[in-house]
Amino acid sequence: MAAPLSKELREQYNIKTLPIRQNDEVIVARGSKKGSEGKVNSVYRLKFAVQIEKLQKEKSNGASVPLNIHPSKVVITKLHLDKDRKALIERKGGKIE
Repeated sequence: MAAPLSKELREQYNIKTLPIRQNDEVIVARGSKKGSEGKVNSVYRLKFAVQIEKLQKEKSNGASVPLNIHPSKVVITKLHLDKDRKALIERKGGKIE
């Protein structure tokens, strides 16, 4: 489940998309929640969706439920980097400073 990178990250790493994962910071680019930003709480692979920290819906009984957003509708603005992620970027032909 990949998501596009922001213009700054695209220039920095020289790649267009990366698999989305927990703790990445994203901004919603399309849909009713356009412009909302936050950290990825969970990646729900079964439903092909991501759940973002601040995006929740209030149910009629008062409980709040996280909204599912398709990963193609978000743009990654900040990456959570570790050694595996850096290796993936290099494998894809990107550059790491």
